[in-house]
Amino acid sequence: MAKILLVDDDIELTSLLTDILEMEGFDIVEANNGIEGLEKIDASIDLILLDVMMPKMNGTQMLRKLRESFATPVLMLTAKGEEIDRVIGLELGADDYLPKPFSDRELLARIRAILRRTQLTENNLRTNEPECLSYQDIDIYPGRQEVFCLGESIEMTGTELALLSYLIQHPGKIIAKNELSMEVLGKRLAQFDRAIDMHVSNLRKKLPERVDGKPRIKTLRGKGYLLVEEL
Repeated sequence: MAKILLVDDDIELTSLLTDILEMEGFDIVEANNGIEGLEKIDASIDLILLDVMMPKMNGTQMLRKLRESFATPVLMLTAKGEEIDRVIGLELGADDYLPKPFSDRELLARIRAILRRTQLTENNLRTNEPECLSYQDIDIYPGRQEVFCLGESIEMTGTELALLSYLIQHPGKIIAKNELSMEVLGKRLAQFDRAIDMHVSNLRKKLPERVDGKPRIKTLRGKGYLLVEEL
């Protein structure tokens, strides 16, 4: 049973979402602002549903503090037109965002997609996922959620790890943004959706420079992304 921390100052919405998620088998912990959310986060939490607009400490501030100590997956709940909140959230390490208002079905789909890519589940075992994925100077241990590059540990969110894993399994291939969105985020790429772009940008910042000075991930405008092969 996955344990979800729901952080939102809308008491009525929080109560409704708790009922819906508990009926789907999730264990829910509630908080009504960022300060309370940080007090309730620990290693037992599998996913955080985080509203942006809250008193005392908003969602962006909580996420910034959270990422100092925890890589727990975060699904940001944003106002429909607040593009800047989504961009900042993704830059700070949010795994995905969901604009309000949203349907129960869409919320459940996003939650399950994030949990699938950030946990070593029975499905991972059935597909015989290798213990280590290696490419050039990168080693990924999916079961342990660890990444090493040039022998050094690289802190990554589950989504960043999933994205890097997909790229190194398709080296030298141009991968369309829509394919990455479906395979990594579990959703179709919507118009003006920058989630994949931001996750790729975060990967570039975290991975050390290649010894030959070439970029690790190349952007092909209008086509997608490519993991550079030569080293």
